[in-house]
Amino acid sequence: MSDEELRTTPGILSEMKRRGEPVAMLTCYDFPTAILQDASNVDVILVGDSVGINVLGYESPQQVTMADMLHHTRAVRRGVRNAILLADLPYRSYETDSQAVDNARLLADAGADMVKLEGAEEVAGRIEAITADGMPVVGHVGHLPQTWKGNRHVYGDRADEAARVLTGAVALEAAGAAAVVLECVPEQVAGVVSRALSIPTIGIGSGRRCDGQVLVAPDLLGLNDFSFRYSKRYAELGRTAGKAFARYVNDVKGKRYPAEEHRYRIRNEELRKFKALAEE
Repeated sequence: MSDEELRTTPGILSEMKRRGEPVAMLTCYDFPTAILQDASNVDVILVGDSVGINVLGYESPQQVTMADMLHHTRAVRRGVRNAILLADLPYRSYETDSQAVDNARLLADAGADMVKLEGAEEVAGRIEAITADGMPVVGHVGHLPQTWKGNRHVYGDRADEAARVLTGAVALEAAGAAAVVLECVPEQVAGVVSRALSIPTIGIGSGRRCDGQVLVAPDLLGLNDFSFRYSKRYAELGRTAGKAFARYVNDVKGKRYPAEEHRYRIRNEELRKFKALAEE
């Protein structure tokens, strides 16, 4: 079977919804993690603008640039064979239809199969323009990290907000979106939205009634010292890595590393020749 036959395609997502098969999505920012996720049968690998906070040391996703997204999309693409590769359009990279199309093309050239943007009715035109240009788009409603202000992470626990989530998601589907991410939306509201759409909903902090789930990989792996209510840690790699680094430092300081088994050798004859050359 060829790589093309193995690869998941954006069109398969709607078929997965019809079958009732949950979509598994994870964020990814580098080549080795991409290999591991792809081998684990992740359906969609997302190069998210969360790369800013999780990898680049930025304080906000608003600091993430197109150059950042292109760099990390290329790296992840090299490790993905089967999954759909989705990439975020970063903050202020889709202010107009033409800008949205141009930047979606850049991400496509970097290897993305789909692009994602945040917003509701106000970005419907961007989705129409990008899809008309041939690139599938994923929408994102509810809590919007790129423009979020204040202390409330949940969005939709008030009736007017919940109604905006629903009408926004419906507008995104009408504009041609292939899927919609629901972030930090109450589970009951997410269930109503999921039933109203024929395209999949992918939840993050939005409960069990979405058509799929996405988590930020460093949160899942225990690489961050902060956590969110919706996150589930499947490993504590941060602690493991910290212990490994400390052991290495102790071995170097104690002259236990490198040891006999870690060295390369030179034959005595070649060593004598080398010493003679060095004396010259």
